[in-house]
Amino acid sequence: GSANLWVPSVYCSSYACSNHNKYNPSLSSTYRALNTALSISYGTGSMTGFLAYDTVTIGGIIDPNQMFGLSETEPGSFLYYSPFDGILGLSYPSISSSGATPVFDNMMNQGLVSQDLFSIYLSRNGATGSVVLFGGIDESYYTGQINWVPVTYQGYWQIAVDNIMINGQVVACSQGCQAIVDSGTSLIAGPPTEISSIQQWIGAVNSNNEYLINCQNIPSMPQVVVTINGIPYTLPAAAYVRQINGQCTSGFQSMSLPTAQGDLWILGDV
Repeated sequence: GSANLWVPSVYCSSYACSNHNKYNPSLSSTYRALNTALSISYGTGSMTGFLAYDTVTIGGIIDPNQMFGLSETEPGSFLYYSPFDGILGLSYPSISSSGATPVFDNMMNQGLVSQDLFSIYLSRNGATGSVVLFGGIDESYYTGQINWVPVTYQGYWQIAVDNIMINGQVVACSQGCQAIVDSGTSLIAGPPTEISSIQQWIGAVNSNNEYLINCQNIPSMPQVVVTINGIPYTLPAAAYVRQINGQCTSGFQSMSLPTAQGDLWILGDV
């Protein structure tokens, strides 16, 4: 989860910038510089640079005077191998680095969207065609009704989870817990003791802190049920097992994220 927009710039000399598109402010007549430094760290990867203003166009939406970051350093190898150039964060302004107004908040403030909401559709099984829609919901991407869940804290997209069950038994989050809905994470992360319980239930075997699964067991593995706002959401093994180059690993990961409301879970795009 993040709230900043940033792109690689011509001022970046990091290895990660060498194979990505780079923004050149000298080619923009609407560029306005700011003397504000920017530094962002993610679960994987980081960047440093500075803030500026320019017009950002997404689809048919023209967003003038958008504050964004120009990277000067992108350490490590993660961003080098990433298929994307920069990152457009969609979290609340309260977690925006250097006080930059997030893109969607700027769209709302300027009346550029018909509804003050955005929606995300993630295609399955690595297929192309995922969509982010600013200002509306495309009914062709879902069946049934939409279940609305209250946000418990306006930082990340944080919600309350009732419990997590396997085979009718509560195996984690037994007293309720707080979770972040994060499209930028490809795992479900939670407190180490509770994740360890889930790994045992699904039959994952620890090998150097990576939980391995026999790919042939996927059809017989249990469903994991996450109950949110009284509604159960069922994850079959095919959804929570990661299959890469013939090796299968658990999509559950231990991570300590303590807050005043207790340890946070992260609900990624499993």
